[in-house]
Amino acid sequence: MDKQKRLEIEAASWRKLVSHFQKRTDVQNIDLMNMAGFCRNCFSKWYMGAAKEHGEEISYDEARKVIYGMSYNEWKDRHQSKATEKQLSQFNSIEWGKDTTE
Repeated sequence: MDKQKRLEIEAASWRKLVSHFQKRTDVQNIDLMNMAGFCRNCFSKWYMGAAKEHGEEISYDEARKVIYGMSYNEWKDRHQSKATEKQLSQFNSIEWGKDTTE
């Protein structure tokens, strides 16, 4: 596979993942963190970092709008529920250390 074709496939996969995150508003960020070690906010930070590596400066809010499909505050108002004690307990029991969210 040539480099351009690989890039096109990776981009299509990335767009599918972003679309999936935007459609699955029932899945809370804390659940993603507890199960996968990353969430929409982490993904937004990765997007912002990749943009910077390619000479583009975008803000964290702009990056979150790409990932959430709307402003973060709008998404929270529409879709975010209060974390349960179980979710918080699980989150707080994880030894994060040096993780993949940077």
